Amino acid sequence: MPPEIKKRRPRKRRWRRFREGEVHRGTYIVPNLFTTANLFCGFFGIVSAIDRHFEVAALAILASCVFDILDGKVARLTRATSRFGVEYDSLADLVAFGAGPGLLMYLWALRPFGRLGWLAAFVFMACGALRLARFNVQVDSVSSKFFVGLPIPGGASMVATTVLFVSQWSAIPPAHLSAIPLLIATYLLGFLMVSTLPYNSFKDFEFIKSKPLPMLFFIIVGLTVVAINPAVMLFFLVLAYVVSGPAWYLICRYRGIAVADKRSLPLPVEEPVKELPASEVRGEEPEAKS
Repeated sequence: MPPEIKKRRPRKRRWRRFREGEVHRGTYIVPNLFTTANLFCGFFGIVSAIDRHFEVAALAILASCVFDILDGKVARLTRATSRFGVEYDSLADLVAFGAGPGLLMYLWALRPFGRLGWLAAFVFMACGALRLARFNVQVDSVSSKFFVGLPIPGGASMVATTVLFVSQWSAIPPAHLSAIPLLIATYLLGFLMVSTLPYNSFKDFEFIKSKPLPMLFFIIVGLTVVAINPAVMLFFLVLAYVVSGPAWYLICRYRGIAVADKRSLPLPVEEPVKELPASEVRGEEPEAKS
């Protein structure tokens, strides 16, 4: 008789305690899921624009902005930031905030202009790609309080809120002549994205922690104002943010403040260096006053 084969008991899974600062490998998938949702909304917006559902495409772009904010917040909270996540986020942003809004603006208002219209959409997308590439290169050398140039989600939000704002007054897309301001605005948004104008990033957590109740009050008031008429109020809020960059630059120039390109922070003009006495330059002790 062959010896009986003993059944092996399944081993119990041992849970390992992670050291301080160590992150579980499965944690990295969480922010990437939000990035994938961002990419999905961007692709859905493109499909909706092709099907001439322009308002749905605009809402999809705004939903992409929400997921774009969440993936960065979740990655920092879970300490799951990685180089792969940064590159994946940039590719998703190019689709959601570059190709999607450019195609939406072309199919909605710029098609009557022919070549000039689709070139405007291309310039918007190309400037968005340049903006993302510059951000990835300067992410370690630029201050987190200010952005260098208009962020690409800001340009995409301007396109989306414009579509929703105009749709409130007319269900028909703008005609050839009435779309001229939109053509100029598309080129202008592309220029603002590749410019060096400073834009607030709203990442000053020290100010929020020092005054939590006033900040909570302003957030509640802002949400209440937006809820009155979301399409109109969101349009003016995004427009105010787009205009804030040139306005802040002009204020700095008027007050004599130099805006640093590398640090993206307003820096005071350097004071002239005072000349030292000859005795101090030679290292001699100054003569005692009688």
